[in-house]
Amino acid sequence: MDADNVPSEIVETLLTEEQIQARLAEVAAQVDADYATSDLLIVGVLKGATMVMADFARHLRSHVTMDWMAVSSYGSGTQSSGVVRILKDLDSDLVGRHVLVVEDILDTGLTLSWLLRNLGSRGAASIEVFTLLRKPEALTVPINPRYVGFDIPNVFVVGYGLDYDERYRNLRQVAVLDPRVYGG
Repeated sequence: MDADNVPSEIVETLLTEEQIQARLAEVAAQVDADYATSDLLIVGVLKGATMVMADFARHLRSHVTMDWMAVSSYGSGTQSSGVVRILKDLDSDLVGRHVLVVEDILDTGLTLSWLLRNLGSRGAASIEVFTLLRKPEALTVPINPRYVGFDIPNVFVVGYGLDYDERYRNLRQVAVLDPRVYGG
């Protein structure tokens, strides 16, 4: 779906599909170089990172293993609750593995901070983060992802996997949702 299909619900398009794909290709090239001699496991954080993970993996030129984890701290609102729960755990053993967590967005950092502590307790050789989007102004926990697609302003965005109440994930762009839609 294109943002033009829901113009009354979108304030502006922040990132086009072309911009996203170009940046994913750049990050994939860097990951290929950085992990050229490693057996890399990429872990997508469901549901938001689905689009990022799929397109990012297709840009990689080396073999990787993929796994998924689902954690939640949002519910149906627009603010993180700070309480994290595992909805789907990994199928892979992390002991001795190089792990790259693939995230859709780094907002407050609360959920990702919890996730990194959890994964860090599982014996991985290394754990790094690639986030497509980062809101530097919203961070409340110090997290320094190794790879960042784009820094964006502290606004509520949807599209390219990001949702509001399970809608808008299939937008091809990243767009600012009109606050009237979510009562903001």
